[in-house]
Amino acid sequence: MSSPISIQLYSLRESLANDFEGVIRKVAAIGYAGVETAGFTGTTVNAAAALFADLGLQVSSMHSPLPLGEDKNQVLDSAGILQCQHLVCAYFPPEKFASKDGIIEVCDKLNEANEIARQNNLTLHYHNHWWEFRQQVDGRPAYKTMLEHLAPTVHFEVDTYWVKTGGHDPAAIVRELGQRVSLLHIKDGSADESQPMVAVGEGIMDWTSIISASSAEWLIVELDRCATEMLEAVSKSYTYLVNKGYAHGK
Repeated sequence: MSSPISIQLYSLRESLANDFEGVIRKVAAIGYAGVETAGFTGTTVNAAAALFADLGLQVSSMHSPLPLGEDKNQVLDSAGILQCQHLVCAYFPPEKFASKDGIIEVCDKLNEANEIARQNNLTLHYHNHWWEFRQQVDGRPAYKTMLEHLAPTVHFEVDTYWVKTGGHDPAAIVRELGQRVSLLHIKDGSADESQPMVAVGEGIMDWTSIISASSAEWLIVELDRCATEMLEAVSKSYTYLVNKGYAHGK
């Protein structure tokens, strides 16, 4: 059975800042089943939650600060308002993955945040870029050290395109991480981080092998930047994934 399809709203950040409601209505009209939030420029979390509910859009997941320190209550409150169970840590800088000590520091933070998330019936995910796979520490890709120091209850939002850009086979990584992969980021292009992305299905990614390897709860389209009009690429990506039977909409 196919997974429902969501859109990472970071993809549409420029147009959302000018007309949040109008753009979200277009996303719903395309057929997306869910949205993944990344802040609320141009709106508020309460207004966004009401709009999503009105349009029948689930909040598949939310990119947010870790629920630690002064951010803790805001993150947990936002998750409750959005009725979202999946928190995603979207970024740690590349230099943290250049040494074992740096990786352990990252993992300690994630493990601490994971305990808070679990106490609040939330699942914490880590979203990769290419550097966790390209950079070598003690003769191995940095992500291998991460796996040794992360609590087994920390999940992954595998960005399949960045895995490919980092020199690894996304399908193999998805199989290796197994049930810890609840969310898959879907983007396409030339697998060169300096180049813009294209609509899913128009680049070099082998979606048949990747989707076959996955039991992810959600497939989430994310195009960081695109050589064509972004909403058009977002629509084409939806059509490709649904027509291929890889995902389904509302």
